[in-house]
Amino acid sequence: MPAPNPSAMEFLLSRRSRPAKTLTGPAPDTQALEKILTAAARTPDHGKLEPWRFIVLQGAALQRLATAAERRGKSLGLDESKIDKGRSQFADSPLCVAVVQVERKAEKVPLLEQTYSAGAVCLALLNAALATGWGANWLSGWVAHDRKFMEEALGLTSHERIAGYIHIGTETAAPPERPRPVLDDITSWVTE
Repeated sequence: MPAPNPSAMEFLLSRRSRPAKTLTGPAPDTQALEKILTAAARTPDHGKLEPWRFIVLQGAALQRLATAAERRGKSLGLDESKIDKGRSQFADSPLCVAVVQVERKAEKVPLLEQTYSAGAVCLALLNAALATGWGANWLSGWVAHDRKFMEEALGLTSHERIAGYIHIGTETAAPPERPRPVLDDITSWVTE
């Protein structure tokens, strides 16, 4: 018989991301964040490839990225609301961890599986932050997909891309519960 972990299961059944716009300071200090990052780094990584890395963004770095997002959004001709959304993602964040997918050459591990692993790291990081009592949210948007922004603002190389931005801070408002999928609508049971 398996050895259950009821508190872990209760957390997973009740976990809820906190809207990034409701997060404020303080954010985790270095010691607290290292524990969260350590938990996230335990994600399955397909043959110990570690096809991801973290960039911790704080203080002036967040303001620099907010300015870079505004400048890049204008050069792309994006509408003002999209530009503001990209800018405020950094300007209003108490702390952000950029999860970077790093493409590794591996004969037995296709790039798609490396992408899955990077996504799993994002969720593990989000859950670790929530489990330690912080508010957290996983965001992407155009600032996670624009190649020039990734390279110029974050220093990513051609074999790297953003898997997600995990914003972490102090929760100011508990979000209401939202509808969840109906299990019967999304599950097939195959017995033969």
